[in-house]
Amino acid sequence: MNNHVKMDLENIFSYHPVKGDQVQRYDSNQAACLLAAQFIDQNCPDSPEKTLAIRKLQEAMFYANAAIAVNEQ
Repeated sequence: MNNHVKMDLENIFSYHPVKGDQVQRYDSNQAACLLAAQFIDQNCPDSPEKTLAIRKLQEAMFYANAAIAVNEQ
C-alpha cells in the first residue's frame, strides 16, 4: 500500500453500529440528496448526463453517510 496514505482498512470495512444522532443526520443527507435529484429530474432532459448527475448524488449520499459512520467511533 502507498506509504503516503495510511488507511485503517479494518475500520473502513467494518460494521459501524448507529449511535447518537447519526440516524437523523443520515436522514437529512438522504432528504437533501433526494431534493437535488428531484430538481435535476424535473429540470433536465432525459440523457446520459442526467442519469450520471443523479448517480453522482447517490454516490455523494453514500459517502456522506460513510463519513459519519466511519469517522465517529
